[in-house]
Amino acid sequence: MDRTQRISGILLHLTSLPSLGGIGDMGPAAYAFVDFLHGAKQRLWQVLPLSPVGYGNSPYAALSAFAGNPLLISLEKLAEDGWLPWERLQGLTPAGGPVDFGAAEQKRHLLAEAAAHFLDAPKGQAWQLFEGFCEEHKDWLNDWVMYAVLRLRYDYACWNDWPQELATRQPEALARLRAESGRELAIEQVIQFFFAHQWGQLLAYCHERDVRVMGDVAIFVNYDSADVWTHPKQFALDKDLRPVEVSGVPPDYFSETGQKWGNPLYDWEAMEKDGFSWWVDRARRATQLYDLIRLDHFRGFEAYWSVPAKDETAINGQWVEAPGDALFTVLRRELGSLPFVAEDLGMITPEVDALRMKFDMPGMKILQFGFGDRGAHGYLPHLYEENSVVYTGTHDNNTTLGWWLENVGDEEKQHVQTYLGGFTHDAQIVWAMIRAAEASISRICILPLQDVLHLGSSARMNTPALPDGNWSWRYEPDALHPDFVRQLAALMEMTDRDGWVDPETLGPPEEQGTED
Repeated sequence: MDRTQRISGILLHLTSLPSLGGIGDMGPAAYAFVDFLHGAKQRLWQVLPLSPVGYGNSPYAALSAFAGNPLLISLEKLAEDGWLPWERLQGLTPAGGPVDFGAAEQKRHLLAEAAAHFLDAPKGQAWQLFEGFCEEHKDWLNDWVMYAVLRLRYDYACWNDWPQELATRQPEALARLRAESGRELAIEQVIQFFFAHQWGQLLAYCHERDVRVMGDVAIFVNYDSADVWTHPKQFALDKDLRPVEVSGVPPDYFSETGQKWGNPLYDWEAMEKDGFSWWVDRARRATQLYDLIRLDHFRGFEAYWSVPAKDETAINGQWVEAPGDALFTVLRRELGSLPFVAEDLGMITPEVDALRMKFDMPGMKILQFGFGDRGAHGYLPHLYEENSVVYTGTHDNNTTLGWWLENVGDEEKQHVQTYLGGFTHDAQIVWAMIRAAEASISRICILPLQDVLHLGSSARMNTPALPDGNWSWRYEPDALHPDFVRQLAALMEMTDRDGWVDPETLGPPEEQGTED
């Protein structure tokens, strides 16, 4: 195998960047991070979903599967482009410290101000780009901006609590909204244009620095979302447009009562009759945003855990078969090669593995999972397959140092010492795990930045089943020390992960694919 097919990357969500305004964004800190990746010979930057967030500020509880999160827009970049006076940035929450979602909301009125300035400015080249963006994305953009305006107008109430004629999208009511609220709708369009423009610039900079971006497609969307409001027949809702069964997972490693996520389930029968058009549009949108795409909760495409909406926990759910084979067949026909990585964690059956392998998707290996039963389930490096992505841990795990200090019992610690080699200081676990992951046969290795920085459990990004306090970690502005660059770059050279590879070659060789 060509050595350039072995690459490494860093997992860091945009919100975790030390930017102004209380939350990470696509401004100067993002470009500095790309320079860090380049110097450390990291060829992938993995981000979480970039969608507007809803309940709990979770990127997996999105208000839209298509729109970008306005809070990720850099006000500094808007000022550079002339859409905001620099003095309007004074008083923003300084960079550093955890995400302050309350303070981040102060960005919204500045984004609206910049959008208004854009609309009132002489119509030059930027206006032509804006018109092209609106035309290209009209199929989702026009519905999103109506949803965004109405959600604000009705004090963030769920769409099904709006006036009936709007909740049910009566044509006369929507026509009246467009006629009476044209300025508000246009401002929301411009904000989405700002997001797309800044993301396009950042993505281009990544490519210039030999970095590709792995995005994330959450399998489900929020009930309170533009998607369910716009396409209710694509979801399993009752006559009052409310879900009867919702998403979740059964009791597992993370929770004894399972996890009741609460997302509405798809009406897969209706979707299949429609040629999976919503999914085709969603996947096409993802390929515009990312070079490689992680499919969240991949096992849900083979069978999903259906939980009664009235239940408080997920214990009484049941497995229901999903038409994943038919869906991915359509996606491959419509999009060509599928640049997907399957998040195949949880209760994985032979049927789930078969679905993943049929469509040539790498699976995920979590090194932290490998020691509790001495690797019998395949999470230790000597059991890996080449076409896989190895992580020390993910955004749902504790950091490696936090895991070692707080989650690993004495017997498991002995397994770790036996496998990785003895070490005398707790902090040494981090680099030992990183070396094991990078030296593995997996063609892609991803390290959470928290592990690179040797941080403990206070830097954990998410604790599944914990409703509050997640998604707020940010690294400090001076955290990316040159020593980390040198250490990682040297390790990449020794493990043959210092080359660059086109994402289209990340799957297995063509002759190993399975024909339909």
